[in-house]
Amino acid sequence: MNILKPILLSATLASSGFTFADQSKINPYGLVYAGAIMKNEKGHVNIHPVHYKLNSLDIAANVYTPAHFDVNKKYPTVVVAHPNGGVKEQVAGLYAQRLAEEGYITITADAAYQGASAGLPRNVDKPANRIEDIHGMADFISQYAGVDSHRIGLLGICGGGGYALGAAKTDKRFKAVATLSMFNSGRVRRNGFEDSQLDSIQQRLEQASQARAQEAAGGKVLYSGDVNLTDEQIAKLPFDLYRQGYEYYLKTHAHPNSSAKYTTSSLLDLMSWDATDQIELIHQPLLMVAGSKADTLYMTQDAYAKATGTQDKSLYLIQNATHIETYWKPEYVNQAMHQFKLFFGKNL
Repeated sequence: MNILKPILLSATLASSGFTFADQSKINPYGLVYAGAIMKNEKGHVNIHPVHYKLNSLDIAANVYTPAHFDVNKKYPTVVVAHPNGGVKEQVAGLYAQRLAEEGYITITADAAYQGASAGLPRNVDKPANRIEDIHGMADFISQYAGVDSHRIGLLGICGGGGYALGAAKTDKRFKAVATLSMFNSGRVRRNGFEDSQLDSIQQRLEQASQARAQEAAGGKVLYSGDVNLTDEQIAKLPFDLYRQGYEYYLKTHAHPNSSAKYTTSSLLDLMSWDATDQIELIHQPLLMVAGSKADTLYMTQDAYAKATGTQDKSLYLIQNATHIETYWKPEYVNQAMHQFKLFFGKNL
């Protein structure tokens, strides 16, 4: 367990120095998931790269429109929030495209300070920012041609799932809320994965405080999660999330804009936040989907139990699936999509 010291535990993925095939260069839109759109064709699902301002920052997003899209009609719409360290071209894009295939307009954007969106320093990862990103997607897509602003749903994946819960507590434009493999970023950054770092909370807060002080003084910006592991070290990681996450983000579904690192000073905000704080404010229909073998399942179960403010909630387990496998394995993606189709079809 020595490999999972404070920085390595938070480093679910790697960063610089790892060689991989840049699959995004194959696709004209940079998409790296299976079955991704290669070109827009009349009568099919189309993708529309867009940019908009959010708190003076330029946000890069993709909007997907359903087959035979007609701007004179009104369509139900789903906002999709990406995982921690992820970008819109990966799993968020996969589910956005699949939902568009079911007749929804969808949008997924790179978080501010991350991916192709603006913001300095790079890779700031604060809950307030990520939640504001979700509000911002709703702002933009509500004005998009063909969108029925009274039928907007929200899907959050991994860390985006935790932040989707945070956004839905107050933003009632979202008429239905779903999560996939929800990751409670605050709890993990504070307590460690599976609450394994309770004894070092104060030490890590000291490190984050010093990092902020250094930034404020004009010094070098410090990062956590920025490590490079060998295949042998990856194999020794005790959690499927980290082993398979490394494989997904740096090998099979790599994208140059995706990065696991985040400013160490972000921990001041992350460690004092929790996806379940005041979760009872969610009164909208809620669907939480997770793999039965996911080592992150405890986070979904905890949030689901605490979501007492809604009279319409359900928890669906994809049998035998791990956390990362819900991102790409066809049999698991199909099961998740079936649940989302039923859920959004009923509530939007």
